[in-house]
Amino acid sequence: MLKIGDFSKLSRITIRMLRHYDEIDLLKPQTVDEWSGYRYYDEAQLLTANKIQLLKNLGFGLSAIKELLTHFNHCDEIEKYLKIRQKELLAEENELRERIKFIDGAIKNLKQEGNFMNYVVNFKTIPELYVASVRKVIANYMAEGELWAVLMPEIERQKCKAVNPCYPMAVYHDKEFVEKNADVEVRFAVTGEYNDTTEVKFKTVPAVDVAACIFKGGYEQIAAVNEAIAKWANENGYEFNGAAFWLYHKSPYETKNPEDYVTEVCFPVKKANE
Repeated sequence: MLKIGDFSKLSRITIRMLRHYDEIDLLKPQTVDEWSGYRYYDEAQLLTANKIQLLKNLGFGLSAIKELLTHFNHCDEIEKYLKIRQKELLAEENELRERIKFIDGAIKNLKQEGNFMNYVVNFKTIPELYVASVRKVIANYMAEGELWAVLMPEIERQKCKAVNPCYPMAVYHDKEFVEKNADVEVRFAVTGEYNDTTEVKFKTVPAVDVAACIFKGGYEQIAAVNEAIAKWANENGYEFNGAAFWLYHKSPYETKNPEDYVTEVCFPVKKANE
């Protein structure tokens, strides 16, 4: 039998954590002295401790580890859990890559301008458009590409004729900013008559007055662009009036270099006294 201190050294798990594992029934000592309260472990429990450490290093939480230990000798079950974890880590990796791009862009802006860029806001009218559209609730705003991956192949399949300009845009329908389950619609202006599918709809959208700001570069600038639009609206007596949208003049669909993105942020507006 091993005292808790010796078991801690051999398993490379702190005494504090071993006590916690005991409390949550993840790894209980073989016996507890009824008089002293000392915990004693069997040498064979080092194998279980090693499994716990391995699963922790793979990023599993303690509740998941507790479940996994019951399936550790069933390869199919373990593989299923590992694939789920792999998918989660890949999603986290993609999010981190996007954040790194944002940081790179912010650093470049600071070097070029000594501060973030100054943004010019204009009032304009987006005309009535006949569009191909896909609207879904997606994991988050960064998953917007999933919608374009549905829309663009269908436009090609039906040989849709694009208008010029074609106003490729993403419309953000949520009433507030959300971190997950975002209600997003992508649109592409076309001319002619086409058939709706399960996911792609063709419809006419009315003209809309907007406060618009075009910027070049990565999307780390969005907060500053939004600030400029809000300031312009306040100074010119406008209030927001509907779902904001982005017009893509040069999008990630066309270039992999964020420095080359050209985006127009549009907020529908109306006079505050109307």
